[in-house]
Amino acid sequence: MKYRNLGKTDMEVSEVGFGVWTVSTGWWGKIEEKDGITLLQQAMDLGVNFFDTGDTYGLGYGEEILAKALGKKRSEVFIGTKFGYDFYNNVERDGHVERPQDFSPKFVRYACEQSLRRLNTDHIDLYQLHNPRLETIESDELFETLEALVQEGKIRYYGSALGPDIGWFEEGKASMKDRKVPTLQIIYSILEQNPANKFFPIAEEEGTGLLSRVPHASGMLDGTYDKYTVFAPSDHRSHRRQIWLETSLKKMERLDFLTKETDATIGQIAIQFALSRSSIASILPNITNERQLREFVFATETPSLRAEVLEQIDDLYSHNFYLEETPEKFATSKD
Repeated sequence: MKYRNLGKTDMEVSEVGFGVWTVSTGWWGKIEEKDGITLLQQAMDLGVNFFDTGDTYGLGYGEEILAKALGKKRSEVFIGTKFGYDFYNNVERDGHVERPQDFSPKFVRYACEQSLRRLNTDHIDLYQLHNPRLETIESDELFETLEALVQEGKIRYYGSALGPDIGWFEEGKASMKDRKVPTLQIIYSILEQNPANKFFPIAEEEGTGLLSRVPHASGMLDGTYDKYTVFAPSDHRSHRRQIWLETSLKKMERLDFLTKETDATIGQIAIQFALSRSSIASILPNITNERQLREFVFATETPSLRAEVLEQIDDLYSHNFYLEETPEKFATSKD
């Protein structure tokens, strides 16, 4: 495993981290607790030292299972969790509809204490605003509270974790430029590059450390999907529209060249693509079994993508993967 400094913090995090939501929410397929704990412990044994969870994951279970897995290794890892959704007073939820948010000082302090209890720790390494809107970023009262929690030793650093549809570019820009948060969590992959591409120059200017989740575009870039794929109604991926699936599979046909000159899998190449951005410190792939864990962890030992390959990916993305052209024409133009 290789490690990178997370922005202006003093945390040297593993280039591949572990997003705990896959073993705690059921949104990525049901995983039994004992299997989830084993997977988290295997990740630690392989050198993963950054674990990202959230207080809403499984209504607190995402923090509890991490505490069960850590055992005596708490001092050897960095924990990131998230806050801002009030699931304490709003337990009922209709499917994946967003819960009410509360970033008031009173609620933030309460949520922090509950996370500390569930994590069985005296401090949180990275406390992240969960899908904040711009008005939340603009709240002096909120950031005064976070600074106080730092001074009290309950959190070491705070940052923003942005959602795909809930709070995005303006929120990320304001977090980095106005609030000077040391970390920002974003979505970034070969198939989903915007608005992340706009974040990189800001992050470099401000010294912000980026955490990149969903590097495999919800399974499209790790071999999970084909045109016959059907997911259970509770699975997060079942909410993807069929047109998205069909379009993404066509884009994948344009990426066949990536695996022709290397022994790396497309899943490993997807991680190397994200790691090609120097401001990204750690990648958070969706890990559901030991095979995936090993494949993704060992992605850091595969060759970095050559500049020509990155340029070709950039050309494809900027032209919507030439989907308006026939596969035959595309293949001829790229030979």
